[in-house]
Amino acid sequence: MPLRSVLFVLSRAIVLFPFAVPSFAPARAWAATPIKNVVLVHGAWADGSSWSKLVPLLEAKGLHVVCVQNPLTSFADDVAATRRIIDAQDGPVLLVGHSYGGAVITEAGNNAKVAGLVYVAAFAPDAGESSGSLGKSYGPTPGVSELRPIEDGFLVLTPTGVLEDFAQDLPEAEKAILLATETPTQGAVLGASITTAAWHEKPSWFVVATHDRMISPDQEQATAKRMHATVLTLPTSHVPMLSKPNDVADFIGQAAGGRGTAPTATGN
Repeated sequence: MPLRSVLFVLSRAIVLFPFAVPSFAPARAWAATPIKNVVLVHGAWADGSSWSKLVPLLEAKGLHVVCVQNPLTSFADDVAATRRIIDAQDGPVLLVGHSYGGAVITEAGNNAKVAGLVYVAAFAPDAGESSGSLGKSYGPTPGVSELRPIEDGFLVLTPTGVLEDFAQDLPEAEKAILLATETPTQGAVLGASITTAAWHEKPSWFVVATHDRMISPDQEQATAKRMHATVLTLPTSHVPMLSKPNDVADFIGQAAGGRGTAPTATGN
C-alpha cells in the first residue's frame, strides 16, 4: 500500500477510535484521578449528624466534605437536595450514601459531576426497583418490626429499634444522640423506584455491615456482588461510619484516590 494510503487509514483510525470506547469511559477516567469533593448522603430516620465522626477524618485526608440534609419528605425531594449539593461543587464528586441514602445516590449519581459511588450498609436498587422491594426475598429484619406510623404517612423507629437494631454497638451516650436526632421519614420513599441506576456507569464501593439488623447483611453482600463493587466487610451494626469510623474513612479515602473496580462494559 502506498505511504499516502497508509497515512490516510491511520488518520481515520485516530479520528474514529474515541467513539469505540465503552459508554462508562468518563467515569472510569475520573475514578483513576484523585477526587477532592466528597458528598455524604444520610439515610432514613437520621440527619447529617450521622456523619459527624467521618467529616474530620476525611478532611484530615485533604478532602472537601459536604453533608446533604435530606428532608425525607419524598424520594424526589431527597434526590433534588442531593443534586443541589453536587452541582455546588467545583469538580468531580465522590457520592457516599448510607442506608436509604444509597437509593438516593443511585438516582442522583447520574449527575455528570459524580465520578464514583460509595454505599455504606445501604440499598442500591436497579432501575425499576425500590429500597423496599430489594429486601422482600430476605424477609423482615428485626429493625423493620420497630417502625411505627405517625401522621401523614411518616414512619418513626421506636427507641428499642434505635438502641437495639439501628446502632446496638455504640456507647449509650451516642445511642442517645441518634435517638434525639431521629428524623421522621415518609414511608413512600421506601417504595419509590429507581429510573436509572448510576452504578451501572460509575465505579462503586460498598461497606457491608455483618451485624446489621436494619438491612440484611446477605442482601448487602448480594447487592455489592451484583454491582461489581469494591467491598469492605466490617463486623458492625447498621452504622459502621459511627462504630468503625477510621475504617470507613480509609475506605472512602481509597475510593477518592481512584483505587477500586470500574463497572463492566455494557455496550458502545
